[in-house]
Order: sequence, then structure tokens, then C-alpha cells
Amino acid sequence: MNTPQAYKTPVRLLGFAAVLALVFGAAVAAGSVIGPDREPAAGMSHSAPDPVRGLAVEADGLELALRQGELPRGRAAVLAFSIRGDGGRPVRDFDVEHEKRMHVIVVRRDGRGFQHLHPRLGDDGVWRVQATLPDAGAYRVFADFVHDGEARTLAADLAVDGEADYGPLPAPSAAASTGDGYGVRLDAGRVSAGDEAELRFSVSRDGVQVRTEPYLGAGGHLVALREGDLAYLHVHPEEHGGPVSFRTEFPSEGRYRLYLQFKHDGVVHTAEFTQEVAR
Repeated sequence: MNTPQAYKTPVRLLGFAAVLALVFGAAVAAGSVIGPDREPAAGMSHSAPDPVRGLAVEADGLELALRQGELPRGRAAVLAFSIRGDGGRPVRDFDVEHEKRMHVIVVRRDGRGFQHLHPRLGDDGVWRVQATLPDAGAYRVFADFVHDGEARTLAADLAVDGEADYGPLPAPSAAASTGDGYGVRLDAGRVSAGDEAELRFSVSRDGVQVRTEPYLGAGGHLVALREGDLAYLHVHPEEHGGPVSFRTEFPSEGRYRLYLQFKHDGVVHTAEFTQEVAR
């Protein structure tokens, strides 16, 4: 997979689709979903056992409806949306998964600016949460939830006006820093498309390994997004002790961005990795 070069370009709502095409060199589909071609990449099977999610704004009779297409840059604003069902009516019944009824992931199209938010459902059927997006650009908003016992992820596009400085994903590395004193190491070995992979993370502070505290019902929370279309992978946490571990299957070769969140001393920290997946 070719990696885009860093460059600057203004992002405006009227030029939103054109910006995405420039960033990833991908076709932009007309309709309610702005993004790359939905056909599988070379070597990817249509019958992948653990399919990716988050490629569409609507699926299986449910639709993610954002109340706005743009948020201001650098200041707190309310991100509001509803999940619409039959007749366009807001859905109100959601199952609890990882201790919450709704998980919202916001990330810029180049993989930067990751945020994991937990909105509250109002009496009007609208989910609301405060968010601050410091950088201009095209963002993807993922609504991750369980409805009628089935896990679902819907996604829609959001813009932050201004000049956007996009860059390629960082090179793969087994080590990452949270920026606040914690170091994290990833042990994954060789990861191949279509094979189950175990991702093990060891957390240390000032060089001393620490044991993470429960966060969202597990030792940590992991989001995996595919470079380019930002396909959202379903990741299963392991419950045993020791390093924080997860299992998943990467459906196609290429690069994926991993966002590990863990809690220690009552504070949630985030470490980011780039994972190379072989054919």
C-alpha cells in the first residue's frame, strides 16, 4: 500500500470529497458515504471470518445521523447524533458493551487526533458529547454499539475548517510512548492477513513494568483502523493476567493504526502503534 506524503491543503465543506481523494489517492463514492472504493483490496476475501465495520453511514436498517457536518477548530463543541431505525425514528434501546451503551471514536483521516468518547442519550433520542478538535481536516466519526444483541459500527464524515497538514502513518515500531511518562511495547510477531493474531502490550512507567487497572471491563481497550479507508476492526480483549492482550484478524495486507488505551493510577492513557500486515 502506498503511503501518502505530508502536505498542506485547505479543508472546506465544499471541497471535502476532493480533499479525501487527494489524501489517499482513492475513488470517492457519491451518496451518503464519503470515502474510498468499498471493493476488497487485492487478496482480500469477501468471506472474511471477522469482517471489518465502520465503512458505511447506514447498514441493516440503521443509520448514523450527525446533527452537524462541521465542528469548530480548537474549542469545545457538542457533537450530537442519533441512530435512526424504521421510519427515520431515533433508536433508544442499546445493550451495554464494555460498560457503556455507546462508544464514539473520532479520528482524522490520516490517523491523527484519536479520541474515544462516551456520549449520553437524551430524552429526544439524540446522543450528545463535548469534543474539542484542535486541528483542521477531514475526520471520521464512528458510533460503536450493540443493538438487539448484535455489535455494530456505523461511521460518518465530519470536517474541521482550516488548513490541514496531513502526513503518512509513522513507521511500524514495537515501542511507543504515551507522552506522560508511560512506555508501551507491542509483541505481535509476524502478522498475516486472514490469520488470527494475538497482540500483547506491556506497560511500564519510568522503566518499571506496571499492571494496568480495569478499564471498560478489561485490562485495556484497543481500536484498530486500516490505513486508507479507516475500516474498523473488531478486537477481542483477553481476560488473563500479565500483558494486556487482544485477538483479532486483519482482513487484508497493509498498514493498520492501533490505539491502545489503559488505566493506571486512575487515569486513562493512550499509546499508538502502526502494525504492518503481510499477505
